[in-house]
Amino acid sequence: MLSIINKIFSSSKNLNTIHQRFTRLRKDTNVEKIFHAIESYSNEAEVRYVGGCVRKIINNEKVDDIDLATNIEPTKVKEALVNKNLKFFETGIEHGTITALIENDKFEITSLRSDIKTDGRHAVIEFTTDWIKDAERRDFTINSIYADINGNLFDPFDGKKDLENGLIKFIGEPEERIKEDYLRILRYFRFFALYSKNDHSLAVKKIIKKNIVGIKKLSSERLLDEFKKTYKSKCFIKLCENDFSYEIISTVFPEFKQIELIKNLNDYTKLNLHSLDFAFFLSLLILDDTDNSDYFFYKFNISKKNQKRIKFIKEFYFNNKLPLKLSSRNLWKIFYFHGKEGLTDILNYKIFTTKKFDNSLVNQINYFRNKELPKLPITGSDLIKDFGIPEGETVGEKLKEIEDIWINNNFKISDKNLKKILKN
Repeated sequence: MLSIINKIFSSSKNLNTIHQRFTRLRKDTNVEKIFHAIESYSNEAEVRYVGGCVRKIINNEKVDDIDLATNIEPTKVKEALVNKNLKFFETGIEHGTITALIENDKFEITSLRSDIKTDGRHAVIEFTTDWIKDAERRDFTINSIYADINGNLFDPFDGKKDLENGLIKFIGEPEERIKEDYLRILRYFRFFALYSKNDHSLAVKKIIKKNIVGIKKLSSERLLDEFKKTYKSKCFIKLCENDFSYEIISTVFPEFKQIELIKNLNDYTKLNLHSLDFAFFLSLLILDDTDNSDYFFYKFNISKKNQKRIKFIKEFYFNNKLPLKLSSRNLWKIFYFHGKEGLTDILNYKIFTTKKFDNSLVNQINYFRNKELPKLPITGSDLIKDFGIPEGETVGEKLKEIEDIWINNNFKISDKNLKKILKN
C-alpha cells in the first residue's frame, strides 16, 4: 500500500506555475546532472527535491540552495557520482548527507532516513527506502514536501496547503517533535515570522513554554547558527513585532540586552536593517556599558576578527567619557586608522540606535564609499636618502612626528613644518 502511496503526487492548484518554476531551476543550474547520476545508478534509485527549495518555489521565493533526498544509501550515492565524474564532499556523512559540487552549484544529497533514538540534541538514525518514514521525521509540514525533476509534488502531510494558508504545523505531536531536537523551537519562530498568517495557537505556546528549558542542551554554535538564519531570512523585525516570539527570543538569548531597539526603528532603519552584515547586527543587540558583550563573545565563540570589530564600536560609544564628535575631521581620522569598515560601523551604529533619522550620517557613508585611504607622502627611505637622517630609531621617531602633524593638519604637511621637524 505504501509503495502505491509513494507514487501519488499532489494535484492541488497552481501546479502549472510550479512546474514552470522547477523547469527554470532545471535550466539555471546543473541539478539535472545529479538526477541523471542517481537515477541511472539502478532501476530502484530515485532522487527528489526536498525542504527549503521546494517550499521557496511554491511560495515564489528565490532559491539559494538545493537540497535533494534519495532512496539509496550514502555509499551508493558516492558511487553514482563517481560513475558520472561528479565532485562531492562528505559534509554530513554520519547523517547521510553528501554535498555534490558542479561548477559553482552545490547540492546537498541526503539519503532517506528515520530517527530511531533522540535526546533533544542528536539523533541515532537508520537509512530507509521509505519516503513516508523520511517525511515523518521532519519538523514541519511545509518542510516535508518533495518534488521530482519536473516539479510533480509528493506531499504526504499537505504542506503545500499549509504554506498557502499561512499555517506552521508540526508533523505529528508538536511536543514529540520538539523533544527530538530543541532547536525546533527556534526554527518554529523563524518559519512563523516568514510564513504565518495567523497568531500562535494557545496549545503550541504552552508546549514551547513547557519545553523552553531544553534549549540549554543545545550547543552555542547551533543556537547562533539558527539565529543567523533567522536574521538572513529578513524576518527578524516581524518576529520582534509579535509579543510571544519576542518573549521567547529574549529568553533564549538573554545577552540581547538591546533587543528592544528593534521595536523602535524608524522608517529608514526598518527598511535597511537586513542589509547589515550579521556581525554588525549583533553589535546592535549586545553592546552596553557592561561586560555583556565580552560574555557573549565567550559563550558563542565569536571570531577574533568580529570581536575586534565590535569592541571598536563599544570603545567609541561606551568606553570613552566624551565620545568623539562625528565631524569631518574626526571621520577622516577614523577612516585612516580603522579603515572603511570601521568608519561605516561607527556611522551605522549611530544611525540604527537613534530614534530620529539623520540623513547626514548616511551621506557620510556614501561620501567615504569610494574614497582611498590617505597615504603619508614621506617614507623612512626618503628621510635617509633625501634628508640625511641616519638609519635607526631616529627614522621611526621622526616619521611618527611627521605623521602626527600630517594627520592633525587634515592629512597635509608643508615643507616648512617638515624642515622644522627634521632640524630638531
